[in-house]
Amino acid sequence: MIWVKRGAFALVVVLLLAVAALATWEPFFATAANPPPLRTYTAEIIRDDFGVPHIYGATDADTAYGVAIAHSEDDFFTLQDVVAMARGRYGAIAGEEGAKIDFAYHLIDARGTAEREYPKLPADTRALFEAYAAGLNQYAQGHPGEVKLANLFPVNGLDVAAGFALRQPFFFGLDSVIGPLVAGDDLRREHGPDIPGFPREPLPVAAPGDTAAAPQQARTLVLPLGEDADHLGSNAFAVAPQKGGGITTLISNSHQPLRGGVAWYELVVESGQGWHFAGANFPGSPFPFLGHNEHLGWTNTVNTPDMIDVYQLELDDTGNRYKLDGQWRELESQWVTLPVKVGPVILPIRREVLRSAHGPVIKNAKGAFAIRYGGIGELQQLDAYYRINKATSFAEWEAQLSRLAIPSTNFIYADKAGTIAYVYNAAIPKRPEGVTANWRGILPGNRSDLIWRGSVDYETLPRIVNPASGWLYNSNNTPFTAAGAGSDLAPEAFSPLMGIELKQTNRSWRAYTLLSQASVLDRATLERIKYDTAYERRGYIDRMFSGLEALKAQGALAEARNLALSWDFTADNDGRADAIALLLIRDFMGADYNNKPFPDVAEKLQAAADHLTTHFGRLDPPMSDLLRLRQGDIDLPLDGGSDTLRASTTWGVADDGRLSIKHGDSFIMWIEWAPGQKVSSRSIQPFGAATTRPASPHYTDQMRLFIDHKLKPVHFWREDVLAKASNRRTVTTMP
Repeated sequence: MIWVKRGAFALVVVLLLAVAALATWEPFFATAANPPPLRTYTAEIIRDDFGVPHIYGATDADTAYGVAIAHSEDDFFTLQDVVAMARGRYGAIAGEEGAKIDFAYHLIDARGTAEREYPKLPADTRALFEAYAAGLNQYAQGHPGEVKLANLFPVNGLDVAAGFALRQPFFFGLDSVIGPLVAGDDLRREHGPDIPGFPREPLPVAAPGDTAAAPQQARTLVLPLGEDADHLGSNAFAVAPQKGGGITTLISNSHQPLRGGVAWYELVVESGQGWHFAGANFPGSPFPFLGHNEHLGWTNTVNTPDMIDVYQLELDDTGNRYKLDGQWRELESQWVTLPVKVGPVILPIRREVLRSAHGPVIKNAKGAFAIRYGGIGELQQLDAYYRINKATSFAEWEAQLSRLAIPSTNFIYADKAGTIAYVYNAAIPKRPEGVTANWRGILPGNRSDLIWRGSVDYETLPRIVNPASGWLYNSNNTPFTAAGAGSDLAPEAFSPLMGIELKQTNRSWRAYTLLSQASVLDRATLERIKYDTAYERRGYIDRMFSGLEALKAQGALAEARNLALSWDFTADNDGRADAIALLLIRDFMGADYNNKPFPDVAEKLQAAADHLTTHFGRLDPPMSDLLRLRQGDIDLPLDGGSDTLRASTTWGVADDGRLSIKHGDSFIMWIEWAPGQKVSSRSIQPFGAATTRPASPHYTDQMRLFIDHKLKPVHFWREDVLAKASNRRTVTTMP
C-alpha cells in the first residue's frame, strides 16, 4: 500500500502545482509595457473644501501628470480596472464579465488601432498622454499594496490611448449589435425616417435561405463602457441672454453610472500654456470631456444615429474564406488568450478573433457576420477633445468638432458672447447614394460597393446656432425638437441614409413643454425644469396606463391595479401610488428605448405588488422609503423616476428590498456668464470626490446637497480656490 500512498501524494502535489500555475501564469504571460520617456513633471494640487482637485502645472503635460496623481488618490481602484481593460486583462480582475470586455477589446482591435494611430497624433497631444501615464505609474510605484494585478504597471501613453479606442464605439451602441450576434439572436434596431421599402422592424439573424426570424433570447453581451444601454439618459440646456434675463446659461446634466469606469470625476485644470478648464472626465482620461473654460462651455448627451452596418458573409466549405466581388478571400484569424478569474485561479481561455475587409467578424450557428461602424480604426478624438478644451471662441470650437473626430454624442454649447448652439455630432458612415441596399437590415457581404469609407460631411448634420426661441435642449431625443416652434429643424431636410432617430423621451416632452411655456428662463425657472419629476401621458407611459385600464383583475391584483390607476404621474415622493409606478415604469421605458417587445402589464404589475408586499408589508409605502441613495453608512431618500428630468434611472435591489440608485443624475454643472462678470459655475456629485475611499471625508460629503437639489460653488479662479483650500501640495516625478 506504500505505492498507493506515494501515488496519492504525488497526485496532490501535481494538483497543487497546477493550482499554483493557474494562480500565477497571467502576470508573467502579460508583461508590463515600456514606461513613458523619462522626464520631470511637477504639478500643484489644491483641493477645495469638498476635496475637488484643482491641478496647476507650468505646461499642459505637467497638469496632465497632476490629473493622474489626484485621480489616483481618490479612485485608484477604478483607474486600475480601466488600465486592465486597456490592456486586455480585465478578466483577471472581474472574471467572466471582465473577459467579455477583453474579448471586445480584441474583436475591435483596440490595441492595433492605438498602435497604428497614436504615433500620428500631434506631439503635444501625445505629451499629455505620456505625462498622464507617468502619473499613474508613480502612484502605483508608491502604493504597491493597492495594485490589483502584477505587471499592470508601468503603462505608457499608447496604453491609455488603447482605452479610448476600446470605449468609443460602445457609446453609440456597438454592444447592442455584438451581443445578439454572439448569441445568434435578432437585432433590434430603430433609427430615423423610413427608407421606402425598408420598415423599422426586428432584424432576423438568419441562416442563408432561412426566412424565419430567430426567437428573441435573453442572452446578451453587456459591456459597461457607455451609458446604460437599456436606459440611456442625459439632459442638456442652453439659454441665450435675451431669454435668460441677460445671463447666458449652460446646464450639464449627464446621466452616467454613479460608480465605475464611466463615472464622472470632477476637476479643474490650469497650466502656464493657457489650458484652464473646469468639468469632469472619466477614469483613464488626462482631460475633461465636458464643462467650461473662461470663454465657453459645452455638455453632451448620447445620440443614436445609424452608425453600424452588419454584413452576412458567404463562406466556402472550409469556413475560412469569404467571397467578395466573386473572389475568395481568407478571413484574418488571430487566436487570443482571455484571462478569466475563477476563485483563486485565473483560467487561460483561448478564443479566435476573425476579421474581413468589412471589419470584425462574429460566427454563430447561422453564419458569419461582419460589423462596420462609424469611426472604425480612428483615434483622432484624443486630439479633438484636447483642442476644444483650449478653444476661445465658437469658431475655434466648431472647427475642431467639424473634424468629426469625436465619433458621436450631441453637443450643447454656450459662451460668454451669448452664442448658444446644438450640434448633432456623429461620424455617420458615408453610405453611397443610389445603391440598392437595406442599410437597416443584414447586408450582403459579397459586394465591395457596400463597404463604405469615411463619414458624411459635417455640414450635412443637424445643427442649430442662436435660435429665435433663445433656448436649446436635448434629452436623448430626436434632434428635430431642440429649439421650439419656429426654430426646429425639419426631418425631411436630412438624408434617410443617416438613420437619425425620431424617438422622444418623457424627459424630452417635459423639457420641450416647460421651456416653450416659460416667458423668461431665469435661474429659478430653470431649476424647476431641471428638477421636474412629472411624466406626460404619452408614448410608452400612455400605453402602459391604457394597459392597466384595460386589465381585468381580481383580488390582490385588482387592488394593485386600482392603486396604480390613482397615480398622479409624478415621481415626487408625494402620492400613495408613486412607489408602485416607479417599479412599473422602468421595463416599459427600456422596451421603448430599445425597440423590444412591450412587457406584459399584468406580469409587471404582479411583480411590483409582490416586491412591495414582501419587503414593506403594503402596496403603498412612501416612494422615499423605496428609492435610496446609499454610500457607506449614509442612506438617504431620493426622488425622480426612470425617465424624468430629475432622473433616478436604474438601481440595484438590496437585501432589504430598497432600490439603491446606480445610474441617473450624476455630475451636474450649472454655468453662467453674467454681463460684465467672469464666468461662474456650480456643481454637484451624488457621493463625493473620493468615491472608493471610505476613510476620506469626501466619500459622502455631497450626498445631502444632491438629495436637496442644491449645488456647490466651482472655484474656477485660483484666488477662489486658495480661499477655500483644504489641502495644498506640490507633486513631482520620482528620481
